[in-house]
This record gives sequence, structure tokens and C-alpha cells, in this order.
Amino acid sequence: MSTVQGVEGAAVVVTGAGGGIGAALARRFAAEGARVVVNDLDPGRTKAVADEIGALAVPGDASGIVEEARAALGGTVDVWCANAGLASPGDAFADEEVWAAAWDVNVMAHVRAARALLPDWLERGTGRLVSTVSAAGLLTMIGAAPYSVSKHGAYAFAEWLSLTYRHRGLKVHAICPQGVRTDMLTASGTAGELVLAPTAIEPEDVADALFDAMAADRFLVLPHPEVADYYRTRATEPERWLGTMNHIQRKWEGAGA
Repeated sequence: MSTVQGVEGAAVVVTGAGGGIGAALARRFAAEGARVVVNDLDPGRTKAVADEIGALAVPGDASGIVEEARAALGGTVDVWCANAGLASPGDAFADEEVWAAAWDVNVMAHVRAARALLPDWLERGTGRLVSTVSAAGLLTMIGAAPYSVSKHGAYAFAEWLSLTYRHRGLKVHAICPQGVRTDMLTASGTAGELVLAPTAIEPEDVADALFDAMAADRFLVLPHPEVADYYRTRATEPERWLGTMNHIQRKWEGAGA
């Protein structure tokens, strides 16, 4: 289990931290001595996690709590974990509102946080943004077009931030797990059962993978190491990869999707 220099005493915000990966991240940062703000849309869940770990609770929409969280932490944010996400199933015919919500939560919340945080980070020459993306952002997810497309966008934005500002002290990490035993996995239905559940890990495993990546100063966080091979095949043998994914799609349809 890696301990990261500079985390003790750091001002950390974790969005979507009322449960699952977000709660695990908040617990790990608190255990490492960070001063943590727990954020979630659900005030009860927010307070429960914050009380458990001795953190500060700032409930609300992740896009709109930057200033409140900064004030709660004494005027400075050192680490922002953009973890709040929306699991959006559906195909190309999903309603416009579904597509818009997926883009707003999974991409624009990250953009809005960066807009608010970057001026201070760049002036200080230090800051860290952690984006919970999903392996769907590197690959895809059957039965979930809005989710897959928006997670590709989340990964692209994290990548862009890293290549643009790393020489100015910004550290960025993109967490890309496959199945994690959370409410989101339960809600993914038969597609999740087919693709994600067989290799699902615990949220705490994701937190461990992030801290390993921070200790190594590594952008891409792969709690499921095999995702690197899938990503490599997708890039170098797209027809093979698409054929394999289409086989899974047909298997899912045959199971009564």
C-alpha cells in the first residue's frame, strides 16, 4: 500500500463520495492525514461519510461547490477528485435529455472544476486533479452509448490537461477501472453482469491503485491491469477488437437485453 508524499495535511475534495469509489477515495485520503471535503448530491450520505472519517460535508451538485469547498478548507484546494458520475444506459436513440445529462455530469463537471481551480494551481505551481473515468473511456460499454461517449470525453479532457499543464506543476490522474462493486454496477443490469461482474473489484482496490499511481507520478490508473492489453488491441487491431465486442453484444442480445 503506497503512501504519497505531500498528502498529509493536503486539502482534498472528493465529489460523488456518498458511497462506492468516492467514499473509498475519501476514506483513503483521510487515513493518510489529508483534510477532506466529502461531496455528494445526497446530504444524508454526504454527512454519514464525512462523520465517519472526520471530514467536512459539502453536499450539492459537484459543478457548483468549488467555492464552498475551498472556503471550508481554509481557502485552498490541493487535490480535486472529480469522481461524481452518471451511469447512462441507452443506444443512439436515447432521449436528448439522457445524452445531455451524461455529458453534463461526466464531462462538464470536470471542465467547470478545472476552470475554477486552475488559476490558483498555476499561480502556485502545484495542484492535482483526479478524474474517475472508467475503462469505458478507453474502450466502450455495450448497451450504454451516452455513458461510453461521455467517458471518452472525460478521458480526453484529463489527457489534455496533463499534456498542457504538467510543466507548470499540475498533476493529473485518470482512473479507468472495469467493474467495481458499487451501486452503479448493480444498476448496470444484464450488461454489467455479462461484462463487468466476473472481474469486479472492491472500491478500496481502486483507491489503492490511485495511490500507487500518485506515488509513481503516473497519469493512467488501471485497477484492472488487463485493460492495458484491451486498449492496445483496440489501437493496433481495431477490426479484431470490434469483432470481439460485437460478439459480446450479440451474446448480450441473446440473453434478453
